[in-house]
Amino acid sequence: MKIYTKTGDKGTTALFGGTRVPKHHIRIESYGTIDELNSHIGLIRDQQIDPIYKSLLMDIQDRLFTVGAILATDPEKATLKNGKARLNIPKISDADIKKLEDAMDSMNAQLPEMTHFVLPGGHQTVSFCHIARCVCRRAERLASHLNSLEPFQPETLMYINRLSDFLFVLARKLSHDLQADEVKWIPKKES
Repeated sequence: MKIYTKTGDKGTTALFGGTRVPKHHIRIESYGTIDELNSHIGLIRDQQIDPIYKSLLMDIQDRLFTVGAILATDPEKATLKNGKARLNIPKISDADIKKLEDAMDSMNAQLPEMTHFVLPGGHQTVSFCHIARCVCRRAERLASHLNSLEPFQPETLMYINRLSDFLFVLARKLSHDLQADEVKWIPKKES
């Protein structure tokens, strides 16, 4: 199978269902940013971190492929002529969202209380988490915009929202585990 198809040479791409849209379409921006996020999460997973987090991140990467597939599906072609869903995969579930919440609760229980905003950084691995968190927030903004135009499964947007929170808590937990300084942002006083 060839990787290049030449079908996008004129600046369009196909959604699941065959509909062609411009490559700058909000739907493409949405799932493209999810793909970018997935790559950043892979970078975090490649670090020397607890295998529990590596496993969680692998699961998240799997779920992000599902999110991407949901976002890449033309809503007008989401159902086949026989009445079945075009995407024959498990959708994002309440259990997926709860898994992120449970992981955050577990990590938070091991961390000091947060009293200030935290400056990103302190260790390369922690910085990768903060970059992923920011990409996740952008993905959420784009997906939210898409949802306002063409609604999709509500749990998908909830999952993206929860994932950005998870990445923030993971950054804090990794700072703790790696004994990196967590620098508080304390605004300067006006002179």
